[in-house]
Amino acid sequence: MAVTGPDFIALQVRDLEKAAAFYEEHLGLTRAPASPPGAVVFTTSPVAFAVREPLPGVDLDGMPQPGVGVALWLHADDAQQLHDSLVAAGVRVVQAPVPTAFGLTFTLLDLDGYAITIHDRH
Repeated sequence: MAVTGPDFIALQVRDLEKAAAFYEEHLGLTRAPASPPGAVVFTTSPVAFAVREPLPGVDLDGMPQPGVGVALWLHADDAQQLHDSLVAAGVRVVQAPVPTAFGLTFTLLDLDGYAITIHDRH
């Protein structure tokens, strides 16, 4: 038996509706037709992505930065265009766009402080 790879990624967030709106409005994600209670699932592929209410015992305010040590990368069709629209909207970009082996990449912070790297290599 072996694990075949990631199948679902969820970020625990302070305010579910604000976090879901951030990913919809700023990154262009679309909500899936159905989500479990306490979560919003998006129609991403090949791996499903969601934001969810914190699990019992998780204190996001007691952490210096949620997700430290985890690298979460999302693909975009045009990283530069997305970067420019995020900056114009006041989203905090912590690494400016740079060309890499993964295409143009940059890193932003979402509302909860998760570092999200965007790349545009196909």
